[in-house]
Amino acid sequence: MKLKQRVVLLAILLVIFIFTKVFLIDNLDTSAANREDQRAFHRMMAGLRVELVPKLDHTLQSPWEIAAQWVVPREVYPEETPELGAIMHAMATKKIIKADVGYKGTQLKALLILEGGQKVVFKPKRILGFRRAPLVVGRFVNLRTEIKPVATEQLLSTFLTVGNNTCFYGKCYYCRETEPACADGDTMEGSVTLWLPDVWPLQKHRHPWGRTYREGKLARWEYDESYCDAVKKTSPYDSGPRLLDIIDTAVFDYLIGNADRHHYESFQDDEGASMLILLDNAKSFGNPSLDERSILAPLYQCCIIRVSTWNRLNYLKSGVLKSALKSAMAHDPIAPVLSEPHLDAAEQRLLSVLATVKQCTDQFGADTVLVEDRMPLSHL
Repeated sequence: MKLKQRVVLLAILLVIFIFTKVFLIDNLDTSAANREDQRAFHRMMAGLRVELVPKLDHTLQSPWEIAAQWVVPREVYPEETPELGAIMHAMATKKIIKADVGYKGTQLKALLILEGGQKVVFKPKRILGFRRAPLVVGRFVNLRTEIKPVATEQLLSTFLTVGNNTCFYGKCYYCRETEPACADGDTMEGSVTLWLPDVWPLQKHRHPWGRTYREGKLARWEYDESYCDAVKKTSPYDSGPRLLDIIDTAVFDYLIGNADRHHYESFQDDEGASMLILLDNAKSFGNPSLDERSILAPLYQCCIIRVSTWNRLNYLKSGVLKSALKSAMAHDPIAPVLSEPHLDAAEQRLLSVLATVKQCTDQFGADTVLVEDRMPLSHL
């Protein structure tokens, strides 16, 4: 089965953020509190499946207008989203009125304009997902009838036929005519990612734990165990939520096996206050047997993590993560999205994250390691 990372990532992020509100830390270890936690858990599980429905209830707005209004500095969509199924249905089914080469980057993608003027990014058989990621849904696209008639000359010039299959190779850093992406006949399976509104321009940052990608040359964090102390003295990591966002992202990337977070985006002119936006996760869910622990370096070098993140990770253990992911992805147009070996790998990596945090709390104490989400943050 081809890996479909972007839909998987969206599903993971939906699951993790649903847990945020349901399972806040509760120090009352009483049977009544436990029973209420259990009831809350079952309510959450019952609401995990997002069915793709064609109709928006009680609104005269288009799905694109609703999605654009959701975006704020600390989330791309709200926790309560009754219109989510309708918006994702529109992403998966609305007529394509224009197709062009992808906007930039190293991987093959196409920029599509859907009916109503909404931009989306189409990635062949690659798939995303905290509420810090744009909405993503799987979609089957007929390259001959849906793309070629509305494609720009730039994109059209990269189409070719291999055997009985329609293919294209686009324009990107690694795009080659000798390595095209091919449909099954004319139908290609992929994902569409909702373009963020133009009123929210993005700013690109170098990830402080990025790799050098040069043979024989290590990044400082790879040999300096005190590296986090230096990071804490530089903006925007010396105060505000950004360092905790980096650590949340490290946990997320470790679960999905993404060791390629060399840069990240935030909204412009935010002075470190807005979220780290999860935009590029294409190199995820590769070898399920490969456990790249260095992805967790921000966590085990800084030894801090949000209380809410620690809490929801604990509730995701004992098979809950695997079950929740299956539920969250059940209604996607390209389901099943993830193979059993990758679901099992995510389960095992979750246990490694929990063990890493425990090592930190054993060494420094829970009061130092577990950081309340809403407290004024200063990491110096």
